Amino acid sequence: MFSSRANAGDFIEWQSANIQLLRGWDYEVGKTQRTLVTLEYANKWRYGDLFIFVDGTRFDGGEKTAFGEISPRFSFGKILGQDLSYGIVKDVLLATTFEKGESKTEAFLIGLGLDLDLPGFTFFNANIYRRHDPQINDDIWQLTLAWKYPFRLFNTSFVTEGFSDIAGNAGPTYHSNQFIVPRLLVNTGSLLHGEDNQLWVGVEYSYWRNKFGFEGVD
Repeated sequence: MFSSRANAGDFIEWQSANIQLLRGWDYEVGKTQRTLVTLEYANKWRYGDLFIFVDGTRFDGGEKTAFGEISPRFSFGKILGQDLSYGIVKDVLLATTFEKGESKTEAFLIGLGLDLDLPGFTFFNANIYRRHDPQINDDIWQLTLAWKYPFRLFNTSFVTEGFSDIAGNAGPTYHSNQFIVPRLLVNTGSLLHGEDNQLWVGVEYSYWRNKFGFEGVD
């Protein structure tokens, strides 16, 4: 992982990137076991923020596939020069996402984003989208939550983070589905010799109810 913080007043206020290697099993669709490499990049810039990720998957048996998302958000408060905070809401944003996989797998999402100020969280975001998928007859709504919560236990640094997608249904063939991916990581530097570094290890759990909108596929 790497991160950097620019000088105050720069166009990009901070940026961070990481690479993840994961081994997964017990999948309901496709090969039950697979290896994934994920690249993530995020930044906060003068008028919003940006998150990008790309998954490369190698299934047991040799097949490979790739999927990625790019999610720029635009802060109404920063663009208008107004403080839009209220209660636990820190900012209101125009939220957009483009998803692209292999073949015809793609989707466009646009909606409203909220940055929430919750105690202890590095961030907690809620985005409500209108989702357009050319392979589905109707547009659907989608709620996406993302969070990161660092904590220390026994003088060791941990972080729990993840995201959740909750999508509506589209007629008789595409059913409402819920996807949640929490992750628990431990900082190996603080664990081994009391110093922080950029290497984390841990577990990720992925649960998708009605995967791809197929009823009963969990």
